[in-house]
Formats: sequence, structure tokens, C-alpha cells
Amino acid sequence: MGFNIPWRKVGVVWGGPSREREVSYRSAQNVATALQERGYEVYLLELSSNLPFQLKEKKVEVVFLATHGKWGEDGKVQGLLEVMGIPYTGSGVLASALAMNKLFSKKIWEREEIPTPPYQEISSKNWREDVGKGIEKLGIPLVIKPVSEGSSIGVKIVDEKEVWNAVKGSLEEFGEVFLEAYIEGKEVTVGILGEGETLRALPILELVPKEKFYNYSAKYTPGLTQFIIPARLEKEVYSLTQEIAVKAHKALGCSGFSRVDILVSNGIPYVHDLNTIPGLTSLSDLPKEAEACGISFPDLIEEILSYASYGKR
Repeated sequence: MGFNIPWRKVGVVWGGPSREREVSYRSAQNVATALQERGYEVYLLELSSNLPFQLKEKKVEVVFLATHGKWGEDGKVQGLLEVMGIPYTGSGVLASALAMNKLFSKKIWEREEIPTPPYQEISSKNWREDVGKGIEKLGIPLVIKPVSEGSSIGVKIVDEKEVWNAVKGSLEEFGEVFLEAYIEGKEVTVGILGEGETLRALPILELVPKEKFYNYSAKYTPGLTQFIIPARLEKEVYSLTQEIAVKAHKALGCSGFSRVDILVSNGIPYVHDLNTIPGLTSLSDLPKEAEACGISFPDLIEEILSYASYGKR
């Protein structure tokens, strides 16, 4: 597979203050190895206040972002690179910020008539009143989620006895949280790849975690999740799920690639999360989906690099 890529000096950026720092480093190492094998001059660079100086010193022509979570996936580093005039992989400032904020994402998907689990916002001042509204509106059990964290960090499924202390603790730990209706169904994830006419959904991966749900440990601990590809969905539901995933990606204005996490219940795909920089480790979902349709890991990385640009919306 050949790609028309004008750059040879690639900075693979990882890290930052995110709780996903370790995963970011593993992703970056995989990306760097794949690009080196294809003959690129690769620099592994940590996301810090020194990054602009490192980019200039190494005369980096393009940045491959392997950053997950805060600073790296929320539009901050994207804004820095646009100011510096350096093209980068993945979504732009606005799409990155929107996708990182789960509440804003859900509000946009609702407006675009994309199914997403019902939710209740929680204010830090009136959280007890909001929790009461959430129980009445959403029923039990409930899902507690931080507004801006990735890799299922801080996500909890709770009953009515647990919810009060759990919300209080989550507010103290994360600052912003919300409640989401618990929907029982198949957990699936859909990789999105491409731009314009090449934009498409990859084969759907079904996730069967041994724990209560697909949490952080289930994602990154070998043996804690069974991966089934293609997902065990009826043909019509399968096609609908891919279609909904592409719509969710486009609704937020995403670019190049993403991964859309969905719960399928009674034939309805409910979008609950979108990752603008999904993991690229040996256990990550997107590479598995690409492999299922004949795209090798180095080809996947080169294709993502081929969509790099700057000045994105």
C-alpha cells in the first residue's frame, strides 16, 4: 500500500500530565518502530513545556500524536502545533476539545439525532439535588463518568445505596462528573479511518470483559477481555452500527481517524464515547480492527500520517 507522504522527519509525541501516560508511551513506541521500519527519521518526544524547542531543534516536519487524555487529546497540543505551523495527525483543536468533553459530545449527538444513553448533569454546588433527579430520570443502576477522562478512568456502575458517596468522591477526584443511564447490551467499538471519499468504518470489534464492564484494567491487562471480530450482530444492525459511528465522527468534526465506543441494545447502537487518538498498543482495539480488513500495523500508521495537516477546523 503506497501513500503520498511529503515528510520524512517525524516527531512522535507522547506523555503529558494525563493518567493515560503509560499507555501513551506504549503507543508512541509502537508508532515510532513502525515508521522507522518504513524509513522515516523518527524522534520520540515527550509532551512538556520543552516540546516547542525540541521540535525546532530536530527540525521536525510533521507530528504524529500518540498522546492520550489531558493536554494531548483535548486540543491543547493541537493548538500549539497550529501556532507553530507544524502539521499533525488526527483531529483539530475544536473536534479534540469536543470529543474530550463527554457532555458536549452527547449534546451534539442528540442534536444530530445520533442515539446516546440518557444522562443527568451534576453541578458541584447542587449535586445532591442533581443525583435525585438522575435517579428519577434514569433509573437504577446508574453510570458515573468524569466529564473529561479517557480509557474508562473513573467510570463506575452503582446502585441507589452507592450513588451518593460515589458521586461525592468522584467530584472530589475529578471536579466534573455526570450520570448516565445504564444500558445492558453488547459492548462494541468501531474504528474510523480516512478523509473525504476514503472515510470509512472498520470491522466492528465486540468486547466481552471478564469484569463488570470494559474498564481501564480490562482494556490494558492481557486475558481480562475476550475480543470478537466481526462483532456478533445481525447484518442490518451491524451496518447501522457502522453508519452511526461514522455519523458520530463527522458530527464532532473529527479528522483522519478515531474510535467510537457503542453499546448495542435491542438493535439500537448507543454512542457513549469517541476517542480522537485511540490507543495504538499491542492490546489496543483500532489495530485489531484494521488487521481484520487486511491493514497491517505499519500501513495503518502510514495511512494516519498521510492525513496529517494543520489549520483544521
